[in-house]
Amino acid sequence: MTLNLLVAPDFAPENFPGWYMLATLLQHRSGTRLHLLMPADAREQAQMLADGLADLVYANPFDATAMIRDQGYRAFARPKAHSNEMVIATAAASPADHVEDLRPGCRIAVTDNRDVRLVGLRLLEPADLTEHDIQWEPASSYQAAARMTLNGQVDAGFFLASAYHALARITRERLKVLVESRLRDISHVLLAHPRVADADLAPLAQALLAVDPADTGDAQVLQALGLPAGFEPMEREDAEFMIDLMDTLLD
Repeated sequence: MTLNLLVAPDFAPENFPGWYMLATLLQHRSGTRLHLLMPADAREQAQMLADGLADLVYANPFDATAMIRDQGYRAFARPKAHSNEMVIATAAASPADHVEDLRPGCRIAVTDNRDVRLVGLRLLEPADLTEHDIQWEPASSYQAAARMTLNGQVDAGFFLASAYHALARITRERLKVLVESRLRDISHVLLAHPRVADADLAPLAQALLAVDPADTGDAQVLQALGLPAGFEPMEREDAEFMIDLMDTLLD
């Protein structure tokens, strides 16, 4: 059979080929054909999901929360040792050295990633800034957010930590981290649509969880993917804990 795997469009561009390498590996080991859906942005992702095209989804934690709770998706795996931390950064020449230096009316570049925005707002609490104190400047990608920050179009940018650290070295040298989160328990999640039977999912899930960082060939795939530790099972209790944590961030 063939399963369509939709990958959230918030991974670093250099990891794009890694998904095709992983799909090839999993097809060979599980006997299940995988067709990748790679939306360019959150809007295209939402349309693909609305059209019912995805059997499996590599979802960010905000989307995963809604999909599990409201649409009956079930979590079966997540990246191992790879939580969704976020960074607030400004230009290196900025007078701001801490989040407390940001003032009401400040301009912040932000992508469509709601989980990053939620965590970022929590990190801004020491500055007594709420969502309504900020002029939000939409960025099409984390690379675009970095350009806007460096060009002085905004006072700071919100970044997924893995995307920030994957920016070109010359770009990071011109930026300054104001704060980086340490939540640990929020991550992207692999979800299965309710229509996917356990018997159809099991071979693929087993193959995914067996991808071994200690194996040279497997390690090359995981490095290309930007997930060097591989994947681990995600139980229902783990998913519920993450959902509770996301609810706390929303409050």
